Amino acid sequence: MKVLEYTCCERCSLNDFLRKVLPSSLGESVDSVFFSNSKVRRLIVSGSVFVDGRQCRIPSYFLQNGSSVRVNFDEKKFSFEKKANDIDFILEDKDVLFEDENLIVVNKPAFFPTEKTMVASRANMHECVVDYLWKKNPSLRNPPYAGIMHRLDHETSGALLFTKSRSVNAAIHEMFVKHTIQKTYRALARANSLWQKNPKGDIFKVEGLMARVSPKSSPCKMGLVNASFSDAQASLTEIRILCRKSGLFYLECLPHTGRTHQIRLHCASVGLPLVGDRLYGGSEGFADLGGRIMLHSRSLEFLHPLSGEKICVYAPLPPHFETE
Repeated sequence: MKVLEYTCCERCSLNDFLRKVLPSSLGESVDSVFFSNSKVRRLIVSGSVFVDGRQCRIPSYFLQNGSSVRVNFDEKKFSFEKKANDIDFILEDKDVLFEDENLIVVNKPAFFPTEKTMVASRANMHECVVDYLWKKNPSLRNPPYAGIMHRLDHETSGALLFTKSRSVNAAIHEMFVKHTIQKTYRALARANSLWQKNPKGDIFKVEGLMARVSPKSSPCKMGLVNASFSDAQASLTEIRILCRKSGLFYLECLPHTGRTHQIRLHCASVGLPLVGDRLYGGSEGFADLGGRIMLHSRSLEFLHPLSGEKICVYAPLPPHFETE
């Protein structure tokens, strides 16, 4: 490991500063591509950078003229490549669907975690929100607050709500617990033999007890179970078939409970597994549809915890989700 020390001579973000100074520190033989924005960001988030003697994990932190910067640089860890389906993402104004003093709703891209994972250096939506809020108010000495109220799976895109003030956490949490926040999802499915044997109308409900059916050492897989499962929880989803075309079913799903993998399991249980969802019997392939589980958080509707005003937030439909 190398310890690199610098003095900043201009006011700029920590991320931009390191992109400039790191290549020259390791010699001209190092390809500049090696210092991608995502790698420099990961270096900062991992806790390897110190500003004026204090650890700084915020890539957008603004340095002042004369700030000292120390980097504990481990080339092996720095050169680690992200997984093939990870993406690089920086939250920008265009990705913010709603914001006031207490709440922010963002449009999460697919292939991006909602929060920190076991890989501490992995980028995630929560940190992107913190970075975005700090960049808007760089005079803050400490990172701005962003409260995680609910989560979307790694491959699921769409509307995701965070709180900006702890004072509204209890009210928002209660909305999610009591399901007074109406969540609407769009999904693409391909019918299997179960659907052919048990045709449904265009609007129907799926309900039942859900519990984890896979070992804790394996990826989480949920199932519809009987009451003998000690951790079984009630679940209910309303499913609407919007249209059928090119062998695909275009669905609108309204979950009335909030169980893990609920929509994925409920759709699969009636013979409509989501495209790309191999865990629940979905079609492999369909690379032209994005190569992911085709599920999108379309909207959130709720009463504002302070004003009581009805808030309706819609996330734009990604490619391939349009019905026309």
